[in-house]
Amino acid sequence: MAEHRIFTTAFADIYPHYVTKVERKGHSEEDLVTVISWLTGYDAAGLTEAIESKVALETFFEDAPAMNPNAALITGVICGHRVEEIDDPLMQKIRYMDKLVDELARGKKMTSILRGDG
Repeated sequence: MAEHRIFTTAFADIYPHYVTKVERKGHSEEDLVTVISWLTGYDAAGLTEAIESKVALETFFEDAPAMNPNAALITGVICGHRVEEIDDPLMQKIRYMDKLVDELARGKKMTSILRGDG
């Protein structure tokens, strides 16, 4: 089976789109970092390193310090697919991140986005 193109897309290529999306809705890049850090365990310095080294999303998630065990609580539809039903573990992690960014942009409370951890 062919690998999805998104797997080899650099985190640095999608991150600016996330920043634009949340800032357009009145949220800060710091809020975005909080959400991505909650999911992946990266701190701000780790995210900066991932951006500067242009790691692919596949590597970004493979090297994630600690995927949050509550990530499985992320449910809903993103890109026409229910995130909880995505079979490919890497695609599911990517869609978890997309879903969290969408929730942030929509103005959901941080405690809700972080599944009660915030």
